[in-house]
Amino acid sequence: MDIKQLRYFCAVADEGQITKAANKLHMAQPPLSQQIKNLQEDLNAKLFERHGRSLQLTTSGKVLYKNAKKILQEMEETIIEVQETEEGIRGVLCIGSNKSCFSYLPEQLKQLRYKHPDISFLLREGDTSFLSDSLTHREIELALVRLPVDLQEFSILRLPSEPYVLILPEEWSSFDPNIHSVSMNELKNIPLMLLHRLSGAGQFELVVNECRSHGFEPNIICECPDASMLLSLASAGVGATIVPKSTLQGFRYGNLRILELEDAKILAELGIIWKRDHYLTKGAKRLLDLFKEAYPYKL
Repeated sequence: MDIKQLRYFCAVADEGQITKAANKLHMAQPPLSQQIKNLQEDLNAKLFERHGRSLQLTTSGKVLYKNAKKILQEMEETIIEVQETEEGIRGVLCIGSNKSCFSYLPEQLKQLRYKHPDISFLLREGDTSFLSDSLTHREIELALVRLPVDLQEFSILRLPSEPYVLILPEEWSSFDPNIHSVSMNELKNIPLMLLHRLSGAGQFELVVNECRSHGFEPNIICECPDASMLLSLASAGVGATIVPKSTLQGFRYGNLRILELEDAKILAELGIIWKRDHYLTKGAKRLLDLFKEAYPYKL
């Protein structure tokens, strides 16, 4: 059994078919089938069972898959570490970010490029659940996200919390034009559009629970994982939204009015997360250092 066989095995397990795995590996189907057959003979174990057109792992196959993934990950990280020892900080740094906290990222990327001009970036946008999955599948290395996240699965560099604000169409006459803040109880009859993760709990539940703590059920007319879409809808007069204050720095929409929430107890928490026990490249470590310098977190 060698590394190449483990890669072939994991590809078949991931795709569920020899044909799809062969296409993914850019090789012909017969030699891939032969490699899987050889691996089963070497281990004297049946690794797959056929169910219709798909292949599913046996109990033995699941054990091998779990450990093969670890071995391949360690091999990949070892290669990167060796290369970085020779090359210094360079290559592609893969980063993800929520739209609602992207405004924290550009200045630090600028500083990183200034100090290390050989580095480049691959950026991926999505909500926290999507980016968490991307980290798990090694598609990105770091993610700037709104909390909460599973701290058993991810390490985190916390950044300073910030308040939520009410964003509503400028033409609405819901509130006196001279005021700059409102109480939570004044939102009872306001049609709200809230950020909602594709899966898991996050800002949506935080805002809803805050409304309930003030004795009312919010009038929610729209749920969406994309902050820019909510701001665009608010600008068009569809409804109001509640977002972290810094969200507005990343977008330029007209016809919007911003009001502070004077008695809200909730704060928008954010941080940079990465997969626990995974090797971080020098570029990723340096970016984390820049954030620590720019936003020293205090409990």
